[in-house]
Amino acid sequence: MLEQRAMLIMTLRGQGVRDTSVLNALEVTPRDAFVPQALRQHAYDNVSLPIAHGQTISQPYVVARMTEELELTGRERVLEIGTGSGYQAAVLSYLSRRVYSIERLRPLLVEADRRLSQLKITNYTSKLADGALGWPEAAPFDRIILTCAAADHPRTLLEQLKPGGIMIAPVDVEGGHQAICKYRKDTDGQITTDQLFDVKFVPLVTDNPTTDIADT
Repeated sequence: MLEQRAMLIMTLRGQGVRDTSVLNALEVTPRDAFVPQALRQHAYDNVSLPIAHGQTISQPYVVARMTEELELTGRERVLEIGTGSGYQAAVLSYLSRRVYSIERLRPLLVEADRRLSQLKITNYTSKLADGALGWPEAAPFDRIILTCAAADHPRTLLEQLKPGGIMIAPVDVEGGHQAICKYRKDTDGQITTDQLFDVKFVPLVTDNPTTDIADT
């Protein structure tokens, strides 16, 4: 597996991922621990893979690019929406002060918590909840990342972002496709948005659709 990990990092470098700290975090994170047993031989292929309950573990390239765009220095409190397998949270744990992760499917969260505990990751806190509502009790956050696609700009989550903060999210955009959007909040609370690259994520499911997905 170590040789496969090294080959994956070489592939990501070839695809333009330049942040050494992000590449190191992916290299030390055992992706094989986060995929189903039947797919372990493909753990370090540069592809997304299915996990339980109709969800997926993202392609390593997408994880690397999204993480790179967070511009982490190691001091940030990061909110993740969509714990899934726990892989993205594990990567973030090596790059930030603390990771707060929300998952709405209990079986996924139980397994993710178990994996991160086994890896002795201690700067991770999770909650079973509707991710579209964020984590207001722990807000504001320096960074926010969504690992599921919002139907539009997630206003409630942007409200939980600190001035000077960054949010990275897959969002449904014009033309019927999804793109990674980078939101930056300035010191006056104004939001600027950049559309980065096209992706395909499972949708953000919310029990409160009228409270969140809206234009800012």
